[in-house]
Amino acid sequence: MAASPYLISVLDIMHKPGAMREYKLDIITNSEFGEGIAKVVEGVELDLDIRVESVHEGILATGEVFVDADAECSRCLEPLTLPIEVDFQELFAYSLTNEDDYVVEDEEIDLEQVIRDAVVLSLPFHPVCRKNCLGLCPECGVKLAENPHHVHEAAVDTRWSALESFIKKEE
Repeated sequence: MAASPYLISVLDIMHKPGAMREYKLDIITNSEFGEGIAKVVEGVELDLDIRVESVHEGILATGEVFVDADAECSRCLEPLTLPIEVDFQELFAYSLTNEDDYVVEDEEIDLEQVIRDAVVLSLPFHPVCRKNCLGLCPECGVKLAENPHHVHEAAVDTRWSALESFIKKEE
């Protein structure tokens, strides 16, 4: 099995507080990030700027992720490409003291879950193509941006439908 592209060797800086390395990585995603109306699809390139520093407790990973997410406008349903730029910082401990801690394993740190969490949490919940997007007509689905003066005949309240018979008799 091929090694994960998210693994970074820290052998040369382990247990040397103050030692640091910087990396620029381009990783092709091997699965989707996110499951909502906005997501990073499989096969998209993640651009990573990463700095790993040795501290007394472990390895501190700090970085930025740049990626394009696919989405659709939550108002008009037009497809969108959203540039995502997110920072992350995580400590990879030398020994496991808490179940939720990340740990240095085999002189490597695995950034996959850290990056995935940072990207997914930065995806917009209700993306819009522009702030003043008018959306769709709730009755017929016409895009209101293409026809902003779109109107429908007012619906008759069913409680008054008995009175319609009087209007029809007078005509």
